[in-house]
Amino acid sequence: MADAELTVHTEAVIGHVDPAVHGHFSEHLGRCIYDGIWRRDGDEEVGYREDVFQLLNDIELPVLRWPGGCFADDYHWEDGIGPREDRPRRRNLFWAQGPEELPEESNAFGTDEFLEFCEEIDTEPYLATNVGSGDPQEAADWVEYCNYDGDTELANRRRKNGREEPYDVKYWGIGNENWGCGGQMTPEQYADEYRRFATYVGTTDNLMLDHDLELIACGFEQHEWNRRFLEKVNDSPWGVEFPLDHLTFHHYYGRTMSVSEADEDDYDTFLADALEMSDHIETIAGAIDAVATTRDIGVIVDEWGAWHVEATADNGLEQPGTVLDALSAAAALDIFNHHSDVVTMTNIAQTVNVLQCLVETDDDEAWARPTYHVFDAYAPHQDNDAVQTTVTTPSRDLEDDRDLPLVQGSASTDGDETFISLTNLDCREAQTVDVRVEGATPDSVEATLLFADNDPKTEVGPDNADEFEPEPTDVDVDGNTISVDLPPATVATLEMT
Repeated sequence: MADAELTVHTEAVIGHVDPAVHGHFSEHLGRCIYDGIWRRDGDEEVGYREDVFQLLNDIELPVLRWPGGCFADDYHWEDGIGPREDRPRRRNLFWAQGPEELPEESNAFGTDEFLEFCEEIDTEPYLATNVGSGDPQEAADWVEYCNYDGDTELANRRRKNGREEPYDVKYWGIGNENWGCGGQMTPEQYADEYRRFATYVGTTDNLMLDHDLELIACGFEQHEWNRRFLEKVNDSPWGVEFPLDHLTFHHYYGRTMSVSEADEDDYDTFLADALEMSDHIETIAGAIDAVATTRDIGVIVDEWGAWHVEATADNGLEQPGTVLDALSAAAALDIFNHHSDVVTMTNIAQTVNVLQCLVETDDDEAWARPTYHVFDAYAPHQDNDAVQTTVTTPSRDLEDDRDLPLVQGSASTDGDETFISLTNLDCREAQTVDVRVEGATPDSVEATLLFADNDPKTEVGPDNADEFEPEPTDVDVDGNTISVDLPPATVATLEMT
């Protein structure tokens, strides 16, 4: 007898799963850039780390956000272009960086290095402009440098720096966390700044560019802030035509949990915190619908993931990579599928070495963390249509009066195949799940399982990284029902034709 049931309603489409929903984030923070994507300052060789490059290329990142984060609102892009030996060394106002944990930025890795890296791994770049300490002209100049194909000083400077063709960057964030490290602004102050920046950045695609830009406004997890921001933007000469395409918020969880000292009750609380992502998406989407009634504005979660007490500013926000974090990533990706009608992008924090990274490095070694394998396993959802699922699951009562549903899942289809993901969030007991597929009878089912033999808080390193890779698993098929056994703290995927 099954412990849980998941019914897949193949005809009930929620929305298209934009590949950008599986996006990523990289900031000049700790060892994310230097010793992560780029060789550390002082190395004899200069350039990208080939081992990291290969791992990220294999996973097919759809979009990558840069240069921050808090770093973005004290970053001046012209410091990071031109001959590397002529670039100024600047402060890093917010973060320790590199192996020496210095609050300094060499600018060895800048705009051209980032955009060329994105091209090499076939990922869409997302640039965050400096609103906190910058100005609209600086932001518009950056767009011109990256995207203009004409005969201006900035376009020719790009050519002089080795790039003839424009980069055609589509996504432009107007600031980052401007309610906090980006200027401590009220929503009304940020709305005024946003309108100024959007005027100059957004107008560049009027005559100068042959493609549209997508402007991304900074929102907040405290949702009253979003309502006030939207109302202030609405009260402008633009009238009903909103000058933005997406509104963001950030959702970190696990801030009070130590990975090494956590017990099973802590696991449950941590995973319940991760599931609150769903409520935040619904609330910010509701604010958009209430105020911006004439414009289709997408929701972006451009920073999210586990942030544990081990990650501090002094150590560059490094923390152990575990199965427990990977379970939370699987649950979040299912939530994004459930809200694919409004969610247009997300960016897990961060790509290499920092927080819930996918890849970790140590000197000349690089390896995949458990979260990497979750993203790889969920990749078939990309570009599919997410469909409704109904989950009947046992739950566990928590001490804070919440409950943790123990089984989560989602499904999508491309018209020919149906792809189903399942997560057992119960770190104590196995769960047998019956998956009922309405409107289709499977001819064949290919199933994989992640983390079946791994303790939830086992730390991954170069010596045990291959133990976290997916393995084929058996399922029972009876008519339109697929039965799958999920050991504790595991993730399964079913590909049905």
